[in-house]
Amino acid sequence: METNLKILLKNMSPTLNIGSYVFCSVERSFVVPDSIVLASFMEQEGKTLVLSRESAENHKLEYTSVMAWITLAVHSSLQAVGLTSKVSTALAENDISCNVIAGYHHDHLFVEKDDAEKALEVLQELSKKNQD
Repeated sequence: METNLKILLKNMSPTLNIGSYVFCSVERSFVVPDSIVLASFMEQEGKTLVLSRESAENHKLEYTSVMAWITLAVHSSLQAVGLTSKVSTALAENDISCNVIAGYHHDHLFVEKDDAEKALEVLQELSKKNQD
């Protein structure tokens, strides 16, 4: 697992996953099959679910925006400092909203579906700037 920011940026290899994804808020006791949930987080107001738009619609769950999912393929350490900041700053400078979820092995970015290609270009450019 990598902690060096320059190496993380150089090797982040952003990859656009196929599909459309949504964030939904449900009651804490709401149960959906684990097989359709990409991520969940328990908040005071309820449970946040990240799942495919198709799964949300099949379960009649409300959502407000449709997202694209980009994975940073570099195996970043949970102790790495600065990767989220650099990535979110680069996207913000290009007027792209981003929601980040850190998994054990990789960081995952959710951007508006219409911004997916532009976000990928911004991230690829950020990686190129750190090649030397």
